Amino acid sequence: MRTTHTVKTPDRAPVGVVVDGYSAGKFLPPAFRRLGADVLHLQSTPEFLSTVAPPDLGPYLANVVHDDLERTAKQLAEYAPVCVLPGQETGVMPADLIAEHMGLPGNGSALSVARRDKYEMIETLRRAGIHCAHQLKSSDTEEIVAWAAREAGYPVVLKPLSSASTDGVFICRDADDIRTAAGSVLGSYDIFERRNTEVLAQSLLHGTEYIVDVVRGPGGGRHVCGVWEYEKTDIGTKRVYDKDLLLAPDSEPVAELVGYLDTVLEALEIRFGAAHAEIIMTPQGPALVEIGARVNGNMDPGFHDACMDGNQVDLLALACVRPDEYARRFTGNTMYRKRREALVYHGQTSLSGVVAEIDEGVLAEIGALDTVHLAVPRAAPGDRLRPTSDLLSSPLRVFMTGDDRRQLTADHQRILALKDAVFRLV
Repeated sequence: MRTTHTVKTPDRAPVGVVVDGYSAGKFLPPAFRRLGADVLHLQSTPEFLSTVAPPDLGPYLANVVHDDLERTAKQLAEYAPVCVLPGQETGVMPADLIAEHMGLPGNGSALSVARRDKYEMIETLRRAGIHCAHQLKSSDTEEIVAWAAREAGYPVVLKPLSSASTDGVFICRDADDIRTAAGSVLGSYDIFERRNTEVLAQSLLHGTEYIVDVVRGPGGGRHVCGVWEYEKTDIGTKRVYDKDLLLAPDSEPVAELVGYLDTVLEALEIRFGAAHAEIIMTPQGPALVEIGARVNGNMDPGFHDACMDGNQVDLLALACVRPDEYARRFTGNTMYRKRREALVYHGQTSLSGVVAEIDEGVLAEIGALDTVHLAVPRAAPGDRLRPTSDLLSSPLRVFMTGDDRRQLTADHQRILALKDAVFRLV
């Protein structure tokens, strides 16, 4: 087992462990530091994943490379951690197992697979009598074609079992679409470097899709950190994210979505920590698309503080470092307060080529718009742009908030006119 830059002090502050601090996991160390706590990084793979940007180890006391449960637990025990949290999807199962082994707050390992594998996730809900999609997993394309004709009807959705960011998700309207999509997924690797030996087929859920983010603290009390409505665009067999709109907690259908999510959390035994759920409001009622037992990968703490009364990572850190304070502030099941209108824009492009440079002038023009909180290019010089087909190929993300929805709409239209000029291609 390897470690780096280990720091030991006689009277150490509380320590949290973050497993695979990629993506939004990078926001956890600052949240712990704001509470006077330290953080330790646990790497679940022998080497960092090559498909996503590696975590910055600077804020951590050490980086422990996990290779054996007993050895890992023994090394972590030297720091007397108060929690073990996933930084992204790959951290969910090891965090469950290690927290359980060390007697720390967590969700246990009995249903870890159901919290990661999308087929097992939905089957667990079905066994609990919760409304969800019809589905099949198979490595046989023709079996999926026959299932769609016999049971599901078209359109159907095909996707990998355990990826994220709409990676490898296809909407299939006929047998040829299924054959093309299955051929693309089977044998490929998802964004977490897992080989797709089977593909998940599900009936298409019709309706508007929503995000519901929560934190469950000591005692199982649930705080909703925000509910957002997705707007998407269909591009061929892909359904591409366009923007997320923050809803008021007393608006429709927030109460019904949250009530449904509570049943999902119980069925999947998500009883401590963060969760990020995507739910479609169908004519038959809410139905889960999927849920991650970790923080929202699309969040920005400062942005959420600006448009609501808190953010998911700070609340999660509070639940771990100061559980008594968390329990006093969030008794039972509670809801966020909306302070301002908010919109997250996921830039789409039809450009194809290698990025030569970022036009900082255009980026500054976007950032100067009254409602823009943060504009983040997601492609850097040397990266290859491709026409947007999923979240991974969205080259620009803009977080917007203000008091007037009309101003948000006007600024969004201005961003649409500027977005492609951010990138100068070779």
